[in-house]
Amino acid sequence: MKIVADTSVIIVVITNETLKQRLVNLTYGADIIAPFSLHWEVGNAFSAMFKRKRINLKQAISAIKGYQKIPIKFCDVKLNLALKIADELNIYAYDAYFIGCASKFKGSLLSLDRNLLDAAKKYGVKIIEVNT
Repeated sequence: MKIVADTSVIIVVITNETLKQRLVNLTYGADIIAPFSLHWEVGNAFSAMFKRKRINLKQAISAIKGYQKIPIKFCDVKLNLALKIADELNIYAYDAYFIGCASKFKGSLLSLDRNLLDAAKKYGVKIIEVNT
């Protein structure tokens, strides 16, 4: 099974939040795929946590070590496709990259972002919902 894991899922897993085990169980044995933009989104999430004093640099670096151990296959989503999806669904390009990746590999999108899941469903991408 191919699962495209978005940033919300990765952040929960690498920061050991309460849903971590449920997300790990959902992806066990699956091929985890993500667009290259995931790197930038993870970095942005940590910089936002710095600003809110939720995490310090040492904790972020430790979490990144965990991130680097996740066997993610990175996929290239062409900018033209991401913009087409963004325009069609009225979403940000960052979300469109995940939908494009799931569409390209005929995988299911795993996210904690309800709006992203709804958009993916409209685009015809299978989704995995997580009860929070």
